[in-house]
Amino acid sequence: MNLPNKRYDLPQIMFGVLFIALMTIASIWVVKPFILGFAWAGMIVIATWPVMIKIQSLLWGRRFLAVIVMTVLLILLFVLPIALLISSAVENGAPLAKLASNPSRLHLPDFAWLQSIPLIGSKTYSGWHTLINSGGSALLAKVQPYVGQTAGWFVSQAANIGRFILHCSLMLLFSALLYSRGEHVGMGIRHFAIRLAGDRGDAAVILAGQAIRAVALGVVVTAIVQSVLGGIGLAIVGVQYATLLTVVMFVCCVAQIGPLLVLIPAIIWLYWTGDNTWGTVLLVWSCVVGSLDSVLRPMLIHMGADLPILLILSGVIGGLVAFGMIGLFIGPVVLAVSYRLISLWINEAPQPEKDIEEVNKLLGE
Repeated sequence: MNLPNKRYDLPQIMFGVLFIALMTIASIWVVKPFILGFAWAGMIVIATWPVMIKIQSLLWGRRFLAVIVMTVLLILLFVLPIALLISSAVENGAPLAKLASNPSRLHLPDFAWLQSIPLIGSKTYSGWHTLINSGGSALLAKVQPYVGQTAGWFVSQAANIGRFILHCSLMLLFSALLYSRGEHVGMGIRHFAIRLAGDRGDAAVILAGQAIRAVALGVVVTAIVQSVLGGIGLAIVGVQYATLLTVVMFVCCVAQIGPLLVLIPAIIWLYWTGDNTWGTVLLVWSCVVGSLDSVLRPMLIHMGADLPILLILSGVIGGLVAFGMIGLFIGPVVLAVSYRLISLWINEAPQPEKDIEEVNKLLGE
């Protein structure tokens, strides 16, 4: 007996796909305000999960106690530094505003050593001396066209600060939830990946977790070490606003700029003020702090995941430019997963018939 041919109802399939697409778009639209906070929390939880497990073992295996401890640590590491940075900016911004409104209070030092610079020293010193005689009004006149642009930029960043604080609060909430139910969430993600791409999907999820941990170890830990050591050096030599400068150094280190952007002006300031001894001490200390990343970062990255360092650093810098702070983790994860999947796909192809030596001979001919 012949079975009837199975016929596909094309309108039913089209409307079904359309309905699924509409529901997916609507769901993303609903959870859009929480996506960034949840992604940030996921990155942090994945990177610090071994720490949480260790703390849980020390607290008699009680998960809720470990979640409380980890949440407090996140508050100390994220909320307090942000509050300190904002308060320092507000506190230090008031004197700058008064100084800008009354330039006669600006006291500029007489850099007589500028005359010793070949070719441009005499002209540079003459221009600097003109600024001194004007009591700061000439300097203010030169920077006046840029004041409006700078003020507008800071006003626009005020909204970003509020948005960042909101995402930070959501990050704390989602982190606590993920810490408490991390195993179930992880297994759900792995099952979804297996449903999409089988074993390759599961391998991609595991690789993404390794890449996140590599970035957390190699980039963030290195930035913390460099900024803390640099801040200690600034505090010892007596540089003002050492705490604020330490936070700025941490941001520069995370952005792969390095701590020298803050330390070098501090060294120059110490020499200009005549404090040559402490200037030399900070110079030597800055050389040590600035060279730590070349040793510490590669070692920590390989501890987190066996991935090319250039790939990780490219993902960090590109992700930072594309997505902001959360891009520090998203960028390396995307590049690492793509790199590993492409590598597996290429390795499945048959080997070329000619080896490298034969190809070189052909090219040489």
